[in-house]
Amino acid sequence: MEFASKTLIEKGWSSDRKYRAVTPEGEVFLLREMPGAEYGMWLPWYERQKEFARRGVPMCDTLEFGPMPGGGVCAVQRWIDGEDLEPALARMTEEEQYRYGLEAGRILKIIHSLPLPDGLPDWEEKFNKKIERKIKGYLDCPLRFEGDGAVFRYLEENRGLLKGRPNACQHGDYHVGNIMLENRAEGPGRLTIIDFNREDFGDPWEEFNRIVWCAAASPLFASGRIDGYFGGPEKVPELFWRLLWLYIASNTLSSVYWAIPFGEQEIRTMLRQAADVLRWTDGLTNPVPAWYGRPREKGDRT
Repeated sequence: MEFASKTLIEKGWSSDRKYRAVTPEGEVFLLREMPGAEYGMWLPWYERQKEFARRGVPMCDTLEFGPMPGGGVCAVQRWIDGEDLEPALARMTEEEQYRYGLEAGRILKIIHSLPLPDGLPDWEEKFNKKIERKIKGYLDCPLRFEGDGAVFRYLEENRGLLKGRPNACQHGDYHVGNIMLENRAEGPGRLTIIDFNREDFGDPWEEFNRIVWCAAASPLFASGRIDGYFGGPEKVPELFWRLLWLYIASNTLSSVYWAIPFGEQEIRTMLRQAADVLRWTDGLTNPVPAWYGRPREKGDRT
């Protein structure tokens, strides 16, 4: 596909280059360039993208995919006419926030339904190694947050929950920052999931490890996301809550040293998030977080 103009989109943390690309005929697309990527390694990703779309995941459909001159691969995707979900949530009623959360949870369930490739590593072994790396990374960095002892205790006391956990296809970075509200000619906007470039395989419940971003933006959206995934609040397993905080506790450690190269603002953000995690769970002693609830049941613990 040929383009008459390309405008760089300067947002997000991905190393990919993303452009608003316009054809000579005036059609608009999202052009994603991945320098250094190998076509053969990314081809299965492209095939899964098509399968996600076939199964009804609302997303930037990948229309073309191939190698770039000089190396790397590129993808031409459908352009989404809409806005980031996070600022849109701030204008919604509580019922609307929860309803969109339900939709996000149902979409995630579809993502996890894809068939898996052969030869995936055992999840317990894989994630235990990740925990060790994150503990070491945190201990090796100069920063600390108040209450980190509770995080270490929770990790050690709950690692046994990883035994026997299944693998699933994961989006890899599923949270409010990677969801858009797509404009529609009639009716309310539609959620559209973006940035599948961190796709991975692992415990489907690990996919909720970024829900801290959703809860900070809208507790009711975060609550709806869980309820929509499981089919209602009465169907959320107790084991889910315990594993959720195992995954979030692990991420809380790594987010601190991850932020250091990005400067003081990101460091403050991650330290604030660590404080939120401990506050929401009474120091990781209450696995059902303070923000969880439906609109008519939501208390004032937040």
